[in-house]
This record gives sequence, structure tokens and C-alpha cells, in this order.
Amino acid sequence: MIAPIGDNPDALYASINEFPIERLVAITTEDKSNQVEKIKKDFSKFRIDVDTVTIEGNLWEETFKVISNIAAINKEKVIVNVAAADRNMMCAATSAAFVNGLKAIDVMDDKVMMFPILKFSYYKLLSDKKMSVLKTLSKEIDCCSSLEDLSKRVKMSLPLLVYHINGNVKSEGLKTMGLVETEEKRGRIKVRLTELGRLLVKGYVTSDADDK
Repeated sequence: MIAPIGDNPDALYASINEFPIERLVAITTEDKSNQVEKIKKDFSKFRIDVDTVTIEGNLWEETFKVISNIAAINKEKVIVNVAAADRNMMCAATSAAFVNGLKAIDVMDDKVMMFPILKFSYYKLLSDKKMSVLKTLSKEIDCCSSLEDLSKRVKMSLPLLVYHINGNVKSEGLKTMGLVETEEKRGRIKVRLTELGRLLVKGYVTSDADDK
């Protein structure tokens, strides 16, 4: 079980009766060290090992990184418990569970609630050309001041680039997939990666290729 830790560590205890586990990976920040020590002490009574991952820097990126790395080892045996998390980390961990196809749970009024598992893969929806656009945008935050500039960098015609960004009725574009966003300024349209797009390019969103 993976559990981001916030100010409500007691919420974890309601879940271990319904989801017996042998190991807990607690994702935490430096200021939550006291809560983690309490969890370690309490969980030792149930003979559950507790590993701690203390994250720094970008909370979303680091949370995605930890969860995707663990999921890559054995996705079927991983469950994400967001019951003890603060709001920001709960959002990050829930999103990471969704896009990686993992089971996720929360606890409300001492009752465990299972979130739906999303069975899809961004990688199956991304052509080589779409991935080329994402990788180009990831190299520099402000790499391209306009669609024309981006078109030259990816060596793609402007109409084809617009198609991959916006999509059509038969095919989703990068924008509708939530991987890029656009901004019009002085008659030019600038494209940049969203947080999810950046995490995907870095490999923190795993593929469902093995779930066929």
C-alpha cells in the first residue's frame, strides 16, 4: 500500500482491516516526520513494515515519480490510500493512481471507499508525431513563441501540427487529452506542456501495454 501522509494518519487504520497488507510505503514531507513515526510504531503491532519516502521540490512531480516507480514493479499488488493525505498531496496521489491504472481508496466516516480503476493508456493514444511535439516542448519551458516556430522545430507542416494539437471528431488532440495548453498573445498562439504532459514525457505515467 502506498499512502501519502498529511495531518490525518489515523484514517489509515480503518483500511487495513479490509485490505490486509504486508508493507506500507509512506510518502511524506519533512514537516510530517512525527506522523510517520507514529504510523511506524502502530503498524509494527500488526507486523506491517513501513518504508518512508520523503519528497522535496515539486510535490506533484515527486509524488508521480514515487507511485509510477512502485507501480512498474508489480501493478496488480499496489493500492494507493489517500485517506491520510493533505489536499494537495491527495490530488496528486489520486491523479497518479488514475493515470497509472492503480486501485485507490479513501476513508470517509470510517468507511472505505474504492475509486474506479481507469483502464486506458495515454501511450496507446499518442502517435510518434504527437510524442515528438511533447518531447520538443519539454526541452525548454519557453521553447516556442508561436505555432510556426514549433512547426519548424518538429519538422511538421503547420496544418498537420494544428491537427495533432486540436484533434478532430475522430481523433483526440494533445489539447483535449490535457497534455498541452495554448495561449493567444499578439496574434500568435503559444503552446506549452501541462503538468500532466510534462510528467508523461518524463515517464511518470506508466503504460498499460501489459494489461491487454
